[in-house]
This record gives sequence, structure tokens and C-alpha cells, in this order.
Amino acid sequence: MTKVSIITQFYPPDYAATGQLIEELANQLSQQNIKIQVITGQPAYARQKTLATGKEQHTNLNVRRSLSSRLWPQRLRGRVINGLLFCLIAGLKLLKPRYRGDVLLLTTEPPYLIFLGYLAKLIFRLPYVCLLYDLYPDVAVTLNVISENHWLTRLWHWLNEKTWRNAQGIIVLSSTMKERIIAKYPDIADKISVIPNWSDPNYITPKPKTENPFAIKHNLVQPFTVLYSGNMGRCHDMETIMATAWKLKDEPIQFVFIGGGAKYNDCYHTVIKQWGLNNCLFLPFQPKKDLPNSLTACDLSLVTIRQGMEGLVVPSKLYGFLAAGKPVAAVCEEHSYLSQILQEAGCGQTFVNGDSKGLANYIRFLATYREKVETMGQAGRRYLETHFTPEVVAQQYVQVLLGLSSSNRFSIQNKLEQLT
Repeated sequence: MTKVSIITQFYPPDYAATGQLIEELANQLSQQNIKIQVITGQPAYARQKTLATGKEQHTNLNVRRSLSSRLWPQRLRGRVINGLLFCLIAGLKLLKPRYRGDVLLLTTEPPYLIFLGYLAKLIFRLPYVCLLYDLYPDVAVTLNVISENHWLTRLWHWLNEKTWRNAQGIIVLSSTMKERIIAKYPDIADKISVIPNWSDPNYITPKPKTENPFAIKHNLVQPFTVLYSGNMGRCHDMETIMATAWKLKDEPIQFVFIGGGAKYNDCYHTVIKQWGLNNCLFLPFQPKKDLPNSLTACDLSLVTIRQGMEGLVVPSKLYGFLAAGKPVAAVCEEHSYLSQILQEAGCGQTFVNGDSKGLANYIRFLATYREKVETMGQAGRRYLETHFTPEVVAQQYVQVLLGLSSSNRFSIQNKLEQLT
């Protein structure tokens, strides 16, 4: 039986969406005659303070949580320190043969974690696969956190090249992310697999607001409700959404913001304290057990990518909304992979960054013609059931992790790349 060691900083009960996805992936792979070992840290994504059990044992699935640092998780400096310490602890674990397995799957949580794979290859001749959620240092450069000419940026690019060239495979979440990489390193194109995120349609199911305890609790049953659920970070366009809420402030439309992140406090202060809007509700991250109710407590869902970030980050929240049977309005660049998905699924519409007027008019339209909401929501869920379920996506991971030939692997995912 093949043994795969997955190394990632976040894993449930942590609120991070990436951790929740890894848990579902690990469960799926463990059912494919693959023994899975997860090396992770303690919950800290949303200022969680409760420690989780250090060891979990399931059939073909073991989870090991280290006592990693949880300093200032909402501050950039704190996240950098916590990430570096987690990398150190994970690296020390790899010194013990029982933690290595036959192949490593390393995520970009934290962004520099994948470099452990390169070291493991050099020291132990251990094959590894990189799962790229975000492209660093490009994200940091685009956000003006660091300059393109900084020595750290140049070192990071050099390490990326070494790490990617020596990897057994590279998994990215969208076709635009793959395009970003091969623009710099065209000769590694055959290593890159486009495998999207997913959502479990058996866990997230459509539910009328009248029967939804979350909607009832927060008085969301009657008004047309627009939901943003997830991280409100530097890579997300919250400004367009806030401007849209301002334009609709005198109409019977309720905005709900669930989550946290670098922009959360600014959004709350601007919308509630400065503008005094009564049509906006802010709530913290919800535990995974509550997602079946929170994601279905709306009429329209929102997904955003900040201008300049296309192909550098990929929002995972889209797939949960599709499972919930909710239409999607996406704020992104014209060439975004989101445009093709929503168009092919027939479940929503995209708006360029800054087009709050267009988004407001779209919301007014759906609030007037509620039957459109139902039709598009059903279409999105059908599309998810055939393209983005854990079972469908896990098969793509098996292809990469077991090192099957690139010709076999890419013949399977040609259609998938066209859709993402």
C-alpha cells in the first residue's frame, strides 16, 4: 500500500478553508488504497486558542499535530514567524523515517513549506508533489509587501525554480495559475496539473431559508440576502462589494459578511461605523459543522479576486456556494477562470473590479425575478456534481501522487483545464 505524507499548517478543527479541503482530500485518498499521514499544526487561523488532540487515528489515515507557534495570527509578522516555526518542526519530523512515507504532498500553507520537499529529495531521495494555493513571492510583490528586485524575492524565485524542477508533480488550482508559471518556466509545463478545489454535495445541500435555523436566527428569511463568506484578505476586492452595499442601502436587500482576515476590521469600520449602513451584518468564521446552514442562508453569493491577482490566488469559496445551490456573482478581471465556469454552468455573472454599479443592478434584477435565483442555483449545483466533487477530484490527485505517466494524466484532465 502506497503511503503519502501530507504536510500542511492548517487542518480542522482550524477554520482555514484550505485545511478543511485537505481533510476531505485525505479522507478520499484513504479510501483509494492509499495510507495517508497528515503532519499539521494546532488551530490558529482565526485566533483559535483551544488545542486539538495531538494524534488522530482512522482507517488508513493518521493525523499528527505539532505544538507550533500561534503568535499574532492576524498580523503579517506573526504569520511569517508561525509559518517558519512550523516548517522547522515539520522538517525535524521528516528526519524520522516513519513520517516520510513513499511520497510527500506539500501545500503552500505556509508559502515556503514546499521547499521542504526539495530538501527531502536532496537528503532522502524522497519524491514530492507541490500543491500551490497561491504563487509566492508574486503575491507579496503585487501587494507591495516586497519589491521585485529585493534579494529575498530573487532568492525565493530561485528556490521556486529548484523546487518545481525537482518535483514529481505540481498541482495548481486554475488554468490562469498554470499560465503564470509556464510564462517563466515553460520547460516544466508537463509537470503541472490543473486540479480545482471542490465541495461535497452530500454535506452541503440546498435548503429553503424558511427551514434554515441560521437564516431564522439572523433575520435573513424575508429580505433578499447577499452573502460573502470566507477570508476578507488583501487579495480580495472588498471595496467593490462595500460600494455596492452603499448603492443599495435604501432597498430591501441584506448583505452578510462572514469570516475574518486583514480587511475585516476596515470593512466593518467603514460600513458600520463610518457609513452607518443598516443593510450589512458582520459575523465571525463559522465552524465547518455550521456551513450547511450558513452557506444556504442567502439568495446570492459573492466571490472576489483583487485586480492583478488573477492566477496568483484562487478563492475556494466558489465550490461551497455551488453545492448550496446558490447563484454566484464574481468580481474579478475579464480573463478570470471564474468567467468560464459561471458561463458554462449558467449559474451567475462576473463583474470587473470596481463595477459596483453593474453588480448593484444585477442584485436588483435577481431580487425582482426570484425564479431566476432558483434556476441558476440548480444549474450550478448540477455542474458541481459532475465536475467538482471530492470523488471526481481525488482521482486526479491519485494520478499525480502515484506518478502515472504525463500522457495518461493529461488526457484525463484536458477538459478540466478548459473549465478552470
